[in-house]
Amino acid sequence: MCAKEIRVATPLTRLDEFAPVYQFSEFHSRRIAAPPEQTYHAVKSVTAQEITLFRTLVWLRRFGRSGPESILNPPPHVPVLDIATKTSFIILAEEPDREIVLGTLVISPRGWRPSGRLTADGFKALCVTARTPGFAAGRISFRIEDAGPTSCTLTTETRVYATDAVSRRRFARYWHVIYPGSAFIRRMWLRAIARRAESL
Repeated sequence: MCAKEIRVATPLTRLDEFAPVYQFSEFHSRRIAAPPEQTYHAVKSVTAQEITLFRTLVWLRRFGRSGPESILNPPPHVPVLDIATKTSFIILAEEPDREIVLGTLVISPRGWRPSGRLTADGFKALCVTARTPGFAAGRISFRIEDAGPTSCTLTTETRVYATDAVSRRRFARYWHVIYPGSAFIRRMWLRAIARRAESL
């Protein structure tokens, strides 16, 4: 967990492309006894039901309130990434069997609405290039590194950039509260992916 501004000196990943500057981050890694293609398939297909305590923790985060399907209210047997990209997240970049990057606006100015569905280019223009005040932009990646003929290393990283001091302070308060649960979910998410990949 970090609140100082971090800049990527030499972009090496698609996440670096969409999150070259950030103030908040978390990173988790797991070695998986399955090749990259099986692991990537598991990344795309794992469900909330397979992730230990996922549904319980997101229920707590939304204070037990009901609502439409979303990453905070996922149906049990639908891939988590499908729910995410149908609701509040967009796919920023995807290299099959290697990396997928999703983005979402965690904070936006009161009353702001995009003119249409936000695209990867629009997300980059708003939050990377222009750094329009009033926003906090989150990016999450899953990245696979080959580790031999029958194994790989899967990492997940989250980066958040707040585009001005007010948004940064506002998000910092939120991050302080949700970080422990978020970190636990990410570790359990990787474990669920590993179980699915290794069973294929």
